[in-house]
Amino acid sequence: MMNKFTPIIILSLASFLANSATITIRSDEWFPMNAAPGATPAGYMIDFANEIFGAAGHQIEYKTMPWERAVNQVRDGKFDCVIGAYTDDAPDFIFPKESWGTDVSSFYVKADDNWRFNGDDSLKGKKIGIISGYSYGDKMDALIKANPSTYKAATGNDALEKNFKKLNAGRLDIVIESQAVGAAKVSEMGLSANIVSGGEDGNPTPLFIACSPSKASSQEYIDIVEKGTKQLRESGKLQQILSVYGLIDWK
Repeated sequence: MMNKFTPIIILSLASFLANSATITIRSDEWFPMNAAPGATPAGYMIDFANEIFGAAGHQIEYKTMPWERAVNQVRDGKFDCVIGAYTDDAPDFIFPKESWGTDVSSFYVKADDNWRFNGDDSLKGKKIGIISGYSYGDKMDALIKANPSTYKAATGNDALEKNFKKLNAGRLDIVIESQAVGAAKVSEMGLSANIVSGGEDGNPTPLFIACSPSKASSQEYIDIVEKGTKQLRESGKLQQILSVYGLIDWK
């Protein structure tokens, strides 16, 4: 005989399943923000996404692809969100008010090179490695556009590794990359004695999770992010996650 409470349980489960969603997130690998899918640690932005969307009854599906393709396919509505975005990367996307950290560009050079960044003029005559589809801020983006032969754009999920290999081999003079990301990659490649930062450019820029302008669900997901980020900070979980990566809260 069926228990009289069974229909209620079934209805509650059906309601939960109906309201749950799998949120598709795409980006290129950009540690410590996000590592390769399945890696441990996953990257603090993937940790944030799992915590926040999990608490709201959702789950995430995260995969990597070249950044330019990730932005274009999320823009077209094939996937829900990108992570690690500047507002300049995709100004038409739906962004939360609260960032997921900050970033500042660093100019990486060979350790035996005494060049140091001293304003835009100090970049003249240099072969500079960048990544296709990335925004480096309004000022640097304008310089790149005005001097296409100076800036060499690498593509693919291993674009940063390609750039550092070229720098180490003397085929590039400078590689522009996030200070945190560049330092992590140089260490991973065993090149800490060979490649160093030659200075930083400007003030830290906010980084975000940003969702597709083509999907009606995007505003709901961003609302969840805004509420969830606040709750993570208030509970102390946000700093607990950041501590795994040697980072501190940016606020």
